[in-house]
Amino acid sequence: MKKLLSILMFMAQLSVVAQPFDFQNTRLKDDQRINLFIGQLTLDEKISLLSTQMGVPRLGIPAISCYEGLHGVALGGPANNNGMIEVNGEKRPNPLPTSIFPQAYGLGETWDREAVRMVGEQMAAEARYYIHQPNARRKGLVIYAPNADLARDPRWGRTEESYGEDPYLTGQLTVAMVRGLQGNHPRYWKAAALMKHFLANSNEYGRDSTSSNFDDRLFREYYSYPFYKGITQGGSRAMMAAYNSWNGTPMAIHPCLQSIVRKEWGNDGIICTDGGAMGMLSTAHKAFATKTEAAAAVVKNQLGQILDRYQDEIREALAKGMVSEQDIEVAIRGNVRVMLRLGLLDGKNSPNPYATMGTDTTATPPFMTEEARNAVREVTNKSVVLLKNNGLLPLDSKKVKKVAVVGPYADEIIYDWYSGTPPYEVTVLKALRELGAQQGFEVSYVKDNRMGEAERLAREADAVVICTGNHPYGTKADWFFCPVPSDGREAVDRLSLQLPDEDLVRQLYRANQNTVLVLVSSFPYTINWSNDHLPAILHITHCSQEQGHAVADALFGRINPAGRTTQTWVKDILDLPAMMDYNIRNGRTYMYQQGDVLYPFGYGLSYTTFRYGEPKVNLKDKHTVTVTLPVTNTGGRDGDEVVQCYVNYPDSKVEHPQKQLKAFERVAVKAGETREVKLTIDRADLTHWDEATHRFEAEKGRIQLMIGASSADIRTEISFEVK
Repeated sequence: MKKLLSILMFMAQLSVVAQPFDFQNTRLKDDQRINLFIGQLTLDEKISLLSTQMGVPRLGIPAISCYEGLHGVALGGPANNNGMIEVNGEKRPNPLPTSIFPQAYGLGETWDREAVRMVGEQMAAEARYYIHQPNARRKGLVIYAPNADLARDPRWGRTEESYGEDPYLTGQLTVAMVRGLQGNHPRYWKAAALMKHFLANSNEYGRDSTSSNFDDRLFREYYSYPFYKGITQGGSRAMMAAYNSWNGTPMAIHPCLQSIVRKEWGNDGIICTDGGAMGMLSTAHKAFATKTEAAAAVVKNQLGQILDRYQDEIREALAKGMVSEQDIEVAIRGNVRVMLRLGLLDGKNSPNPYATMGTDTTATPPFMTEEARNAVREVTNKSVVLLKNNGLLPLDSKKVKKVAVVGPYADEIIYDWYSGTPPYEVTVLKALRELGAQQGFEVSYVKDNRMGEAERLAREADAVVICTGNHPYGTKADWFFCPVPSDGREAVDRLSLQLPDEDLVRQLYRANQNTVLVLVSSFPYTINWSNDHLPAILHITHCSQEQGHAVADALFGRINPAGRTTQTWVKDILDLPAMMDYNIRNGRTYMYQQGDVLYPFGYGLSYTTFRYGEPKVNLKDKHTVTVTLPVTNTGGRDGDEVVQCYVNYPDSKVEHPQKQLKAFERVAVKAGETREVKLTIDRADLTHWDEATHRFEAEKGRIQLMIGASSADIRTEISFEVK
């Protein structure tokens, strides 16, 4: 009898779920459907929706949550985002493979909108695939990407997560990532792009209680600009509030989230706390005496997702009248709107074109397709930056018959905290041995110089490749584990900019002057000795499953490197302002940096050369300024050039940076050919924020455009007048 009752109850539940609900009517307006859905919810369900979990089983809404996704969907990986499974009575991580691209810092170094969009597109496809797979214990369509924070200081421990120090470049790549993740359908998204961390979150020590202090103009023109573009141009409707305060008010309760982000910019979707940030309002910021008061304040500020234990506090706040059921309804409304765009409220007969992605059990998984492998390899190739070359590179396999490979990252790919688990990986050593077998050169390897072994191999070789840099410590759950002062990670800022292995580099160079430094790192180093002495230096970031192929191809000229720096690489840590000085006008970034630097912003070399012709300006469009100029590849190799346009205002009465990036294009030019390059400047970017009028004001007078190969390598200039 008991068994029969259970069956009857189960069938009754199925019949309820199978019933069509009014909110599933796709002919109704979005607001109507949202109202109908919220009207169906119980109080417990409303409280439940204040989490990252967007499922309502009673109403047929599947349990959909979120994934990390800075450079690949992190379903498993170091942070173990897919839970544990039991194997022979022992609990073990349950990682599932996804395509892993270079760290976000490396994606920035591509200076390629289409490449970054392609990364987002691949992540969305893999997220859609896994929501249909039973072995994915966590199913997510809200992707925590991109990180739109600005890397104002190379000591910041999470520099690896950022696209760089410049607001325009970061804004453009933020838009590209959002569009890749969300797709181009007018009504539905593949996945939801949740930008983080708003705002000015670029110190790790004390991040739970410190305040980032600066004026409204820097808020508008610098720190918030990439987020603004991500919403208004990219279409993101999801954002994470940062741990820190801005000018003394914690971001989770800052009124700008309502007055600017929602009302002015139009983010009517998700705004969530960072992990544990609700509790930190009372324990770290001391803004409230209790977590219950903090929970009420977060909800009243319309943060609809609380990444924290919050249910007891919310129920207590309800009981004490600190927050109402209507307050909760308003807070979760943005979550529901995102659910609507993902097609989660449509029921089984959804017109969402993305709903069936990943349902074909006979198809090759998206991370195993040839297209996916090619995409990762292409993006990784584009991220390689040639920092120095005195003619040693590219290596010639007809002359180089022995290559000595040395270093901790020659035969290991290191994954950061937000990496997933790749389906395969190709290390530098593996790729060089593959290439050596094809082209007839020998590869020897040793990890370090114990007993002088690395020096011995170097003396016997025709060329030496040393792969070293930082360790992201992604597999360490101890947030503060970072034993090397020049390393950094989430929760730990760097205390040094010196390369620990530079003594090893010096020893190998003494043994063999044909030594190439492959700097595998998440951020800049003050590699002054290496720059002064070594004939060649490459930079690449960690994590890509195709890291080895990219390095090997660059070393032997199978690709022509064209990545560019996205931060100013200073010569000395003493060249930086105080870590907690958020006023970038005090000598921070290429816009205000004084004195010589090691590598300027936007810098990168090539195996070919380019000549810039005379630019022309077209002012006919009232919304844009168009600049065209011929760029000629004057060398003997095909290559990409990143054409950059900087602006200053010589007639302005308002203080401006010495130069600001306002347009760029990465263009492929064959050897001996000329390409007409078109740069488009949004006239809205030729303005400044006026703190008196509280709006952007257009610049008048002469506007100077400086076009070149980096912020310090201006090849041609042209001016125009604005009356």
